[in-house]
Amino acid sequence: MGWPLAVANGMTERRGWAVVMTMAPLALGHLAAMAVVLLPFAAIGSLLAWQRPIRIGAGLLVVAFGVWRLVNRRHPRFLARVRPTQVALWSFLMATAHGAGLMLLPFALGICMTDAATALAPARAVGGAALVAAVHTAAMLGAGLGAALLVYHWLGLRALERAWLDLDLVWAASLIVAGGASAAVAAA
Repeated sequence: MGWPLAVANGMTERRGWAVVMTMAPLALGHLAAMAVVLLPFAAIGSLLAWQRPIRIGAGLLVVAFGVWRLVNRRHPRFLARVRPTQVALWSFLMATAHGAGLMLLPFALGICMTDAATALAPARAVGGAALVAAVHTAAMLGAGLGAALLVYHWLGLRALERAWLDLDLVWAASLIVAGGASAAVAAA
């Protein structure tokens, strides 16, 4: 959801290129938030024989976080106090607070779990988790950049004022669905 920040930066500088340039630190912060969650679990998970319970537990953790986001809809106040020059930090904090890396955890563990008997298992798992984080971040960057450029060039801020949607409910529901699906797949 950093694309409105990119639109605001483009409007402030009155250049479309500023929209594109703002998305780079947003993507970097998002990627860091994914890595903080995925890489440690992938490294440790590949060494453990309890892959199935870990994946089920990770899925249930995502469901619990989604339920918590439904119940507690407030955003942490400190996120509003990050200076505009610290876009990557803001993106990292927002992605972490919204559980973006946590949402990918059960799926990444399912993809990255390897045979613990091989010497390369931890390296493969970490590489797989890094790839999952990179692909997710690339998708986020593409969707966010597309939305930002659409609003900047064609719709303008007036369209956002009239058609603004609060996506917190959608995000919480997607956490619950993703966590439930990954726990179900791991249990099967």
